[in-house]
Amino acid sequence: MAHGDRELVTLPDGRRLHLWHGGAPDGPTVWFLPGCPDSRLAALPGAAAARRVGVRVVAVNRPGYGLSDTAEPGHLSVADDIAAVADRLGIEVFSVLGMSLGGPYALACAARHPSRVRSVGVVACPAPTPELDPPWHRDDLSPEQQKFFAGLALASVEECVEQFRPGFEEYVERMAPLDQDDLALARRSLDVLDPQDARLLERLAPSDLAASCREALGRTDGYLRDAAATFRRWDFDPARVECPTWLWYGSGDANVSPRNGQWLADRIPRANLVLREGTSHLSTLHEHWEEILARLS
Repeated sequence: MAHGDRELVTLPDGRRLHLWHGGAPDGPTVWFLPGCPDSRLAALPGAAAARRVGVRVVAVNRPGYGLSDTAEPGHLSVADDIAAVADRLGIEVFSVLGMSLGGPYALACAARHPSRVRSVGVVACPAPTPELDPPWHRDDLSPEQQKFFAGLALASVEECVEQFRPGFEEYVERMAPLDQDDLALARRSLDVLDPQDARLLERLAPSDLAASCREALGRTDGYLRDAAATFRRWDFDPARVECPTWLWYGSGDANVSPRNGQWLADRIPRANLVLREGTSHLSTLHEHWEEILARLS
């Protein structure tokens, strides 16, 4: 499917989810859960690798992104959404790949539906921050930022959303996702990235980058929902993930410290931790699509 296609799948409760398909149509399925704020179109760079490996990739916009209807925050509710969409698509068994803040949702899917998830992979995924020591997911935070994240453990969903809202709305205003100038919007989306990550994504067409930015930032529901689910206590235990699990982290990742991966590896029974020297946040995925998809197939 091209990025302009709008496949919507209706869930049993009437909500809709916004999908993208790529790779080999008849191959084993790998569900891709993008980061935050990001969209299903983050899977576009992996389409060619998926065809070479022979896997089908289905990427989904979580509630509040793109055309996906909103819902209350929670990792397990997204896990149930994925299982419901898999039912509609006739997919019984599948693997799940989560990038960054998509990682906890991938793990939740494996924990919630062990009979259906063949394997799970996460790339640069935060661990439950309230349980980390120190209780924040990245190591470059100022004392004020450290205090902010440490305080989220005791916050309600509503309090968490309101604490994140001002900064995110300011960011959205700077990015101006409704701008119809694809080239200008693509450039702004690259300018906020780590230089190593920007060099990878600038290979994409400006129209693809702009479309992804519009889906990721066109509404605030998705990001705020993700923040409330991720930076408070999770609604599932990663130790319940029974299937083979791969954890990929980069030593040069400023967004998510590799110690998050070690925390998860210490608790997930069949975890395999891979640390890539020097790779940044997005390059940990985008320079290794083929290897990652092959491992999960």
